[in-house]
Amino acid sequence: MAERPVAIVTGASRGIGKAIALELASLGYDIVVNRAADAVPDTKRQVEELGARCEFVQGDIGKAKDRTRLVETTKKVFGRCDMLVNNAGTAPLKRLDILEATEESFERVIGTNLKGPYFLTQLAYRIVNIGSVSAYATSPARGEYCISKAGMRMMTKLYADRLGEHNIIVLEISPGIIETDMTSPRRIKDKYDKLIAAGLTPIKRWGRPEDVAKVVGVIAQGKLDFSTGSVIDVDGGFHLKRL
Repeated sequence: MAERPVAIVTGASRGIGKAIALELASLGYDIVVNRAADAVPDTKRQVEELGARCEFVQGDIGKAKDRTRLVETTKKVFGRCDMLVNNAGTAPLKRLDILEATEESFERVIGTNLKGPYFLTQLAYRIVNIGSVSAYATSPARGEYCISKAGMRMMTKLYADRLGEHNIIVLEISPGIIETDMTSPRRIKDKYDKLIAAGLTPIKRWGRPEDVAKVVGVIAQGKLDFSTGSVIDVDGGFHLKRL
């Protein structure tokens, strides 16, 4: 069995997931990187440059066989799994008004964003779920995404309740407007640039993947082990109600 702790990070090829993998590697974790595409992500090389071991496991977490293979490979290679970061997520391929949304898009988004983490969590240990302010802030043009993140919010509470007796903590991080591929299209970036400049968030800047990763690092060091079920906002103050 490996002496270093081991973390699975889903969706770790870019953005928030990549930043989390690198943060955990810098803290002494070996990493299992997962993504749906079969090309080995550059994350693996960067993790190894930090002196950590890194295993890449391709798989769609929305599929049971891929989830099982992810966990079994982790245990076979490292002999342990200390932390699961449910980061993998997807947005609708096309933003449609909720009255025009399709079942195909709904099933695709829910499968990756909610069903995958829900069942993968049955197979792992210390859990960090990467949620979103979309768990409570409505966006009628991407209803399936909002529903998936609202479901994750309850999933966090359910697993925290059920696993607490085993001293397994379950926490959720709720990112706000973060610079990722999901927010990079010009129409989306321009929208959020204007909203942030107009005061949407008390801290008037975009969030960065590293802002989320640093919070995962705090959790990984065991500094929040009596806070199971909590949601940690990483949103520049978006969640505040202001007059």
